[in-house]
Amino acid sequence: MNFIRVGDKVLNPERIHRAVDLILKLRQEGLSQQEVAERLGVDRTLVSRLEGLGEVRKGRRLALVGFPVANGPELATVAREEGVDFILLMSEEERWRYVKEKSGAELINEFMALAFQLESYDTVIFIGSDMRVRMVEAILGPRVVGWEIGFSPLKEDRWVNPEQLRRLIRQLKEGG
Repeated sequence: MNFIRVGDKVLNPERIHRAVDLILKLRQEGLSQQEVAERLGVDRTLVSRLEGLGEVRKGRRLALVGFPVANGPELATVAREEGVDFILLMSEEERWRYVKEKSGAELINEFMALAFQLESYDTVIFIGSDMRVRMVEAILGPRVVGWEIGFSPLKEDRWVNPEQLRRLIRQLKEGG
């Protein structure tokens, strides 16, 4: 066992390494910084600072959300190739199936969690109807880049040009 002394404290570096590994594992599993901090009895800022120390990727963090899109898998492939960090694309059928599987309370909670999660991105590309784009802009503010695919209410899937999406992502990553 390897102990070190810091002032009047005796520390076990292996214990520190195990704690850091657990923090990162829980974050990778999808827990928020606050949830990890509460579970382990540490400050949320510790979790944030550990992530900052280990961050190797710089640049703008992008999210892509859109519905109802006809070519979601194709758009998701483009987004992944271009390094988009978060992707949520649904067809009209997928959207309705998702809504029908949840209670009202579950939907509200998941919507709030999604809005909170999207706050951590520099830019959110939102693809949807005119009304939905305005709503998301009102919630998330200037970080939203809206892409209107029709007038509300949209009741059928819309095809979105994947190469236009690729160009937009590249512009945003360059800070344009």
